Amino acid sequence: MADEKKAKGEGAKPKSEGAKPKAEGAKAKTDGKEKKAAKSGKESLSAGATQSSRPRAPKEKPRLATFYHETVRPALIEKFKYSSSMQAPRFEKSVINMGVGDAVQDQKLLEGAVVELTQITGQKPTVRRAKKSISNFKLREGVAVGCKVTLRGSRMYEFYDRLINVAVPRIRDFRGVSPRSFDGRGNYTMGLTEQIIFPEINYDKVQKIRGMDVTIVTSARNDEEGRELLRLMRMPFRLR
Repeated sequence: MADEKKAKGEGAKPKSEGAKPKAEGAKAKTDGKEKKAAKSGKESLSAGATQSSRPRAPKEKPRLATFYHETVRPALIEKFKYSSSMQAPRFEKSVINMGVGDAVQDQKLLEGAVVELTQITGQKPTVRRAKKSISNFKLREGVAVGCKVTLRGSRMYEFYDRLINVAVPRIRDFRGVSPRSFDGRGNYTMGLTEQIIFPEINYDKVQKIRGMDVTIVTSARNDEEGRELLRLMRMPFRLR
């Protein structure tokens, strides 16, 4: 009986020895997967590093911004004898304001004005609301009565470029803009009676002809510097 058990135990031994290579094979398989994952991780990191280290294409400056730095600013420094180039007046921002007084009766008219001003400037305007109530005009405080856009940087130069080279020449019987519409601090405001002078506006979709005010805010200290800046920036002033 004991001999039979012993023989049985000896017979089971090869079975456990056979399981050992199987476990070793599974372990080798797991190690192979880990090495493969590590390799793929290194490749992805190297690819990410290559993408991040790749230089981006420089954004092209508006042509009027380049024209100001290369031509206008040196001319201003020479005329006014500035000791530093930072003293030369420059554009700071452009503010375009469109009044929609009839929006008191119909708010859909305001929505149309917002869409048109967005098309003209390429930037979504902010809605302007009444600051106080006026009974004679049936106006209540807080009611939307217009919209406004403030442009800076590249959009400011691009809008100014389209304004003086495309939109203003399309005004009927145009003879130039007034050289006197300054506020005493070098800032210039001009009024436009029709928004359809901008080519971005589709005339067939216009609900109503509206005007707008365009204010060019500069860093000039007085009107003389501001006028010279705008003249050099090709503002079409009419002869006095």
